[in-house]
Amino acid sequence: MDKRNESSNTDLILLGLFPDMKHVNFLVCAILLIYTMALTSNSILILLIWVDSHLHMPMYFLLSQLALMDMTLISSIVPKMATDFFSGKRNISLVACGTQIFFFLTVGMAECTLITLMSYDRYVAICNPLRYTLIMSQKVCLQMAAISWAGGALTSLAHTAYAMHFPICGSREIPHFLCEIKSILKWACDDVSAYEKALVVTSIVVLLIPLSLIMSSYALIFLAVLHMKSPKGRDKALATCFSHLTVVCLYYGPAMVVYMRPSSYHNPRLDQVLFILDPILTPLLNPLIYSLRNKEVLGALRKVLTS
Repeated sequence: MDKRNESSNTDLILLGLFPDMKHVNFLVCAILLIYTMALTSNSILILLIWVDSHLHMPMYFLLSQLALMDMTLISSIVPKMATDFFSGKRNISLVACGTQIFFFLTVGMAECTLITLMSYDRYVAICNPLRYTLIMSQKVCLQMAAISWAGGALTSLAHTAYAMHFPICGSREIPHFLCEIKSILKWACDDVSAYEKALVVTSIVVLLIPLSLIMSSYALIFLAVLHMKSPKGRDKALATCFSHLTVVCLYYGPAMVVYMRPSSYHNPRLDQVLFILDPILTPLLNPLIYSLRNKEVLGALRKVLTS
């Protein structure tokens, strides 16, 4: 595309949530309700893990980090979307757009890493219980959290800086309710095919490799569970694993559809649906999944409510 067509206006235009949908205000209000409930439930989960000594275990520390990431992820999307909808202003500066992309990618990739490390925690707890406290020490847990956050931030910074350096041409209208890296690349003046291939490679590293490690961990876990003689121990192990596997499906399913499809197959409406399912709905479901199926968390909640 001729760079002379590059617009002099530096702002981008977010067309919002399903621009052609009637009564979209009901959907926006529902998302705001989900946002409020997600912040509340994740905050309660973090508080319970912090105040109850019975939850001062590696699994719950990692779970508290996941809850913190969920709160950051949904907060990087919903407030801006709601503000745009109710104010009627759709413009977003390139700096604000790059900031939103950075935080979204940082937390998204950090969660992929953390969920993989959580599967390792379950593997050690079930397959090597006698050495669990030695292997999963407090120092190791802190390192796991630091690696997740730092790895996500560094990778996100590289992708955000490179993606935002492309000059933007055309109408600058983005058919989305947030700044998303593939939507931005559609309006780039330069050839972005090489960078799109780099995105696919990153998606393989961030999604497929961790997913294969998770599946390998659970294959070993299920083999160990089959050899357990205690039905109570087997049921407890399976319940914990089921909760984590449910979270894995919620994260990896939509993310793989969004980032591992060729650009020619992208559909703005489908992308919006997937972005509602993954970074908006999942932060609400995570604490419910872990709490409703976890006697320790429910016990801690009852203790706090009755004290």
